[in-house]
Amino acid sequence: MDLTQFPKRTYTEYKTPIQELKNFSNELKGPNVFVKRDDLLGLTAGGNKTRKLEYLMGDALTKKSDTIITCGAIQSNHCRLTLAAAVKEGLKCILILEELIPGSYSPEENGNIFLYHLLGAEIIVVPKGTDMNQKMRDMAATVEDQGGNPYIIPLGGSNAIGALGYTSCVNEIIEQTQEADLQIDYVVVGSGSAGTHAGLVNGFHNLDVSVPVLGISVSKNKEELTHLVYNLTKEVAELSGASKEIPREFIHCFDSYVGDGYALPTDAMIESVQMLAKTEGILLDPVYTGKVMSGLIDLSRKNYFNKEDNVLFVHTGGLPTLFSNTELVLGKK
Repeated sequence: MDLTQFPKRTYTEYKTPIQELKNFSNELKGPNVFVKRDDLLGLTAGGNKTRKLEYLMGDALTKKSDTIITCGAIQSNHCRLTLAAAVKEGLKCILILEELIPGSYSPEENGNIFLYHLLGAEIIVVPKGTDMNQKMRDMAATVEDQGGNPYIIPLGGSNAIGALGYTSCVNEIIEQTQEADLQIDYVVVGSGSAGTHAGLVNGFHNLDVSVPVLGISVSKNKEELTHLVYNLTKEVAELSGASKEIPREFIHCFDSYVGDGYALPTDAMIESVQMLAKTEGILLDPVYTGKVMSGLIDLSRKNYFNKEDNVLFVHTGGLPTLFSNTELVLGKK
């Protein structure tokens, strides 16, 4: 599996650290929890999309694109980082934002919306239920009519090219754990558009490292998410030249922590954000990592893990959305 064949940009000049969460693990009363700090990746405010964008922007530049088009929710971390990558490369960026709650978009809002404007995005807000893929295709046609060369990046950067970022990340994780003489028994990661989850599964499986990757859903039910992750895993395996077929049973998804829906708060999410902040001084966000950590906490309390297991939590970032939900995460709302 040779990833050097793919054009790639470099937005992080270092390996993100793996840190042991001793205080958090003691509070949880086992297992031993470690965190892969991908919230510290490069580009504006970091996060997992940076790894995907290294390959996606490499592909866009190879195709001599001058305009990046992508989509997401109003407070999309993916949109923020795609915009940052476009700025870095001197490209125009058009963000199509889905207003899941009518009237929720305001140019004066904090969090990612503030950063969109600071970084200079062109923003198009559309109502909930809009066919986002068609909207991006329509916008691409408009750019072409104006003489531009558009490049569409899908929701979450989650196609086979984007997922290469986390297939590559597995090499980094293995190098770090071998250097530290650390055996990881489980990896826990958020799963939404599935690119991070699929990339990790492909990487571990094809390096013959039998570490289960547990995907905590932030939006979809288990059946839908499993299907999405499995199909994307097959696509990235084929693209990357992986020699081994990945069995469907290697896809582990949990959907009990979504609550009422994507980006809608849960009490367990609030508990997890507060717990990690007060034990380790590490910040989670209310949309992704807070819910994912609530899943890890609940699985621990239900003895899914053994007390002596080493569990690696992949921190996928999302910090700006924390600052647009301050009253919520403090339990005042």
